[in-house]
Amino acid sequence: MNIIKKIINSALALTFAASIAGAQNLWTKLDDLKANYDWVDLSFEVSPQTPHWYGFDPLVVTEKYTFANTDGWFESSLYTLPGQYGTHTDFPGHFDTKSGAKRTSDYTDVRDLAYKLIVIDKSEAVKKNADYVLSKKDVLDFEKQYGKIPPNSFVAFRSDWSKHSAETYENKDSNGKAHYPGWSLEALQFLIKERNVAVIGHETPDTDSAVEGEKSGFVKERYVLVSGKLNVELLKNLDKVPAVGSIVFLTFPNIKDGTGFTSRVFAVTPKN
Repeated sequence: MNIIKKIINSALALTFAASIAGAQNLWTKLDDLKANYDWVDLSFEVSPQTPHWYGFDPLVVTEKYTFANTDGWFESSLYTLPGQYGTHTDFPGHFDTKSGAKRTSDYTDVRDLAYKLIVIDKSEAVKKNADYVLSKKDVLDFEKQYGKIPPNSFVAFRSDWSKHSAETYENKDSNGKAHYPGWSLEALQFLIKERNVAVIGHETPDTDSAVEGEKSGFVKERYVLVSGKLNVELLKNLDKVPAVGSIVFLTFPNIKDGTGFTSRVFAVTPKN
């Protein structure tokens, strides 16, 4: 009987030691990431001045409780904002109501909050043409230089549009028409059908360019969402991460039946 107890105790001790070693290994990896890699915030701060889609009102902050007592200070505010405000994630349910395809924020597994980040830089082309549309050829040219885009990755269109002020984000002409860049349908079809990417991202308020979106009713964004992919808008600081090699984290509240919500997006990237 004593021999059996010793065997059981030894097995338990080995299991515990293995558990501790596993935890320390993860902690060591985290220490390494924090010490030896750059961490880049890809999202706007959230305020009434945050760039956002023209169809939504700015954030409203209402004082809810503010008082001091003998124990200290207590303050709480009510924040009123649309789900798709500032840097945000659109879920398929934003544009897709089909019962078999609808996917909302609460359908997202926590493992789907981290991705390999791909950044396609067309910022120079956008400087010359605010209505620039990222083409399939642009994607193929990118792959010639950096290699095949991996499946289940987060592909972002760097346009440097986030350098615009909130007041000039829509870039309206003398007739009041907005002008900013977007994706072509052919590029999105290639990325989704041929490369099976998981997330499409950009610095602008829409997947479609402003000119095409107004004419077509946001066909590009609809295609992304009906395909069951995530769409992340109003990113920033894409000029601070490389074309390949970074990990991007996409965070948002787990809202039941949520079709979109303001997101904190950040990347872990090798130091320059």
